[in-house]
Amino acid sequence: MNIRAVFIDMDGTLLKASNNISRRNMEAIYRLIDQGVMVFLATGRHYEVTAPYHKEIGLQTPMICLNGAAIHEAETGRATQIKTVQLNEERFHHLTAESPCNVMIHTAAGLYCKETNEEIDYWTQVGQIPPQYIGDLRLATYQDVLKYSVRTGSPSPELSALFKTEAGVIDWNDGFELVAPDVSKWAAIKSLLNELGISPNEVTAIGDGPNDIDMLRHAGTGVAMGNAGDKVKAAADFVTGHHENDGLAEYIERYLLKSYAI
Repeated sequence: MNIRAVFIDMDGTLLKASNNISRRNMEAIYRLIDQGVMVFLATGRHYEVTAPYHKEIGLQTPMICLNGAAIHEAETGRATQIKTVQLNEERFHHLTAESPCNVMIHTAAGLYCKETNEEIDYWTQVGQIPPQYIGDLRLATYQDVLKYSVRTGSPSPELSALFKTEAGVIDWNDGFELVAPDVSKWAAIKSLLNELGISPNEVTAIGDGPNDIDMLRHAGTGVAMGNAGDKVKAAADFVTGHHENDGLAEYIERYLLKSYAI
């Protein structure tokens, strides 16, 4: 198996629940890079809370952020590709404003949210940039939306289905996300592979969430984490260990690292 590129999800894959990269995961990635394999982060996070981990590992590759809605250069952070989503804003806010949910709108200029929470506080701490706006989003002025995140606290397929004609919908256990219809991690990966002259067959993708299903299904080798849901595992070729038990490193060590034994 000649793997030239590995695309790694962050939350639930690279990171523990503490938002830290374990030493074992870090060392496995270093050894992979030493073998000449290109390692990329492909995440639902926005750039500001992706870049510190990218830098911690020492990666020189572009970052796929916001489920593929944005691709950022490693050195400057410049967005080399952004894909905006167009919703009927009045209808969106009518359907979500009165619901007991938080709404986060990721734009090219920053984050707009209905209310703050522990996750947003963490993003502010790590990314060093607070939200542009917190409050009634019907009163906010924003443009160039890359991702809407609606956190209802439980699966909400009836609500998310109302947007399927306008957007790509990703259903989560605590709500849903909306991106442009042609946006996915895999679509972003394909654009990078075309630039690099790498075949999908030479790619391993590793993840745990519903936003990873496309890349697990279409990469040469798709690897689901042990903590992934059944639908995600069904899309993968392999299932590795839980993210709290270094499942990422476990797969890399077992299947991707060449033995130096003589």
